[in-house]
Amino acid sequence: MTSEPNTLAATELVISTEQAGLRLDKALAELSGEVSRARLQQVIREGGVTVDGKVAAEPSRKVAEGQRLALVMPEAKPAAPIGQDIPLDVVFEDEHLIVIDKPAGLVVHPAGGHEDGTLVNALIAHCGDSLSGIGGVRRPGIVHRLDKDTSGLLVVAKHDKAHRGLAKQFADHGRTGPLERAYLALVWGSPRRQTGTIDAPIERSNRNREKMTVVGEGRGREAITHIALLERYPPLLRGHEELEALASLVECQLETGRTHQIRVHMSHIGHPLLGDQLYGSGFMTKASCLPEEAREALAALGRQALHARLLGFAHPVTGEELHFESEPPEDFARLQSALSVL
Repeated sequence: MTSEPNTLAATELVISTEQAGLRLDKALAELSGEVSRARLQQVIREGGVTVDGKVAAEPSRKVAEGQRLALVMPEAKPAAPIGQDIPLDVVFEDEHLIVIDKPAGLVVHPAGGHEDGTLVNALIAHCGDSLSGIGGVRRPGIVHRLDKDTSGLLVVAKHDKAHRGLAKQFADHGRTGPLERAYLALVWGSPRRQTGTIDAPIERSNRNREKMTVVGEGRGREAITHIALLERYPPLLRGHEELEALASLVECQLETGRTHQIRVHMSHIGHPLLGDQLYGSGFMTKASCLPEEAREALAALGRQALHARLLGFAHPVTGEELHFESEPPEDFARLQSALSVL
């Protein structure tokens, strides 16, 4: 393989006893510490690495102690999505990451039907040159997503190292680290217990490809949601009369992060989210049981009543534990207030 001369400065590295016998890409990942292995494989294939002065184009070749490597990282390419001046509610930002309080209605990532006007477009414009490239492209690193019509907190990486560190925490689901995610949901009816865990695998529905569905053991992907009942509407007792709850406020803590997980799980146990036309269509007639103010607030909401209120994680570069909380937006709060007077 031949390569055009690269005028960018090279990083000189030497293979030590610890890296001897490793694949070239793995050895480079250990020595550089700043770049993902997948990105290094791409750079190697593009002729950006030499071993003892000769271009090494195979990521799988083994290296030997004492060999001298030169790594030339190309400049990050411009992002395919364009930057757009879309207002953002920035909760926290430094040179490594940014935490956004996303409004309902904003799509996170460009996709079919939403090629622009997304959070990614907004972040490209907002962050500018502070995006040093994810996988060689100057774009924000999305490690988790919120549905278009879900509001709340979301963290995004600005460079490969931060992206890798955050992705590792989200893959671990907080089981061995400080990652924490909690959502507020207004649901139909009321769970029987004050707290509980929904452990039910999820996969895409064969009948409706827009939907996810709970499947039996041995199928789908693991999905675990911890729930806590915060309020019932109306309360359990009014005077001496026990009343059936029309709706409830529930906190959902994610142990995994599957597509539509909370919406699917709450529907699965018979308590779909208010306003969720995809997973709660069978409950639409219950809206007629609500008083006028609550019916109007639900109609004005026009989406599933779900808000990502809490996000905690370890900073992927400094190690500092960060913790953020977000109050529900006005439309969610109005519906909650209207339900509270039942």
